[in-house]
Amino acid sequence: MKRNVFQKQSESEIDEPAVTTPVPDTTAEVNTKIPIHEKPAGALTDVINLVNINQVYSEHTPPNVVFKDFNLDIKDIKDEGQFITIMGKSGCGKSTLLRYISGLQVPTSGDVYIYGKKRTDKDRIPMVFQQYTSFEWKTVLQNVALPLVLNGVPKNEANEKAMEMIKIVGLDGHENKWAKYPTLSGGQLQRVAIARNLVVNPQILLMDEPFGALDTITRKQIQVFLRSIFENAKIDPTIIFVTHSESEAVFLSTDIFILDSGPANIRHQFKIDLPQVRNDSVRYSNDFTEYVNKLGSLMEDLKNEV
Repeated sequence: MKRNVFQKQSESEIDEPAVTTPVPDTTAEVNTKIPIHEKPAGALTDVINLVNINQVYSEHTPPNVVFKDFNLDIKDIKDEGQFITIMGKSGCGKSTLLRYISGLQVPTSGDVYIYGKKRTDKDRIPMVFQQYTSFEWKTVLQNVALPLVLNGVPKNEANEKAMEMIKIVGLDGHENKWAKYPTLSGGQLQRVAIARNLVVNPQILLMDEPFGALDTITRKQIQVFLRSIFENAKIDPTIIFVTHSESEAVFLSTDIFILDSGPANIRHQFKIDLPQVRNDSVRYSNDFTEYVNKLGSLMEDLKNEV
C-alpha cells in the first residue's frame, strides 16, 4: 500500500539535527497538501526527533517556561507499529508536543524532525482532538473524503476510498448522515474524525485525549476499535496518544512516557508487555492490573510534588 504522509526517507535525504529557530506558522489548521516522501533504503531512521526544544511564554510574569532544552527521540522498529502514550500533570506540555509534531505550533527555539527530515511550515501530520472536529454541514462521507479531495484525488475515487474507511470504522450505513450531534453519537463522531485522518494512510497519527468526552462504556468500545485498527494496519504506523487515564494508557500502548513539569522533562519511560492483540479480556489479567497500579502510583507521586 502506498504511503502518503511523512514517509521514511533514503539516507541521502536525511538532514543532521541542528539547533535553529523556526519561523512561526500562522497558517490555518487545515491540511490542504499531503507531502509525499520516499521510503528509505538501508538503516532505520528515527520516526521523530525533538531537538533542544524551548518553549517560553514571555507574556507571563515571570515568564512561563514549559520546555527548556527538551529532547525526545522516538525510534523506528522494523516492520512493527508502535502506540506511544504521553502522560503527565495538566499543563505540563503534552498537547504542545503533539502540536509541534503536527506543525500546528512551533517552539520558541529548537527543531522537529520527521524520519530525519526537518519539518517545514508547509507539512502537516494528522491529529485527532478531544473536541468533535467534523464539518457539520457535510455528510460523514464528505468529511472522510475531504483530505483526499483537497489533495487532488478525483471525487469518485476519493468517495470510494472514503467508503472503504467508513466500513473499517464501523459507520457503514451512516455515510449520508450529517456529521453532527445528536444525528451521530459522540463515539460515532470520533470515528468520523479517526476515519478522516486514516484515509490518507498516514505513517504517523496524533491523538490528543480523543475519548475524554465519551461515557465509560463507549470509551472502552472505541479503545478496542482503535487497537484493532492499529493491530491490523497494512503499514507499521506510529500512533502518539495523550490521555489522563491510566487504564486507557495501559490498554492501548506499547510504550508510555511520563512528563514532569516546570519545565517539562521525561521522568519515566517504560514498555507495556501485554499481548499484541488486545480485547476486553486483557483488562482482567494480573499483568494489566499491575501496570495500571504502577502507572497510577507514578502519576500520584507527580501530583504530590510542589
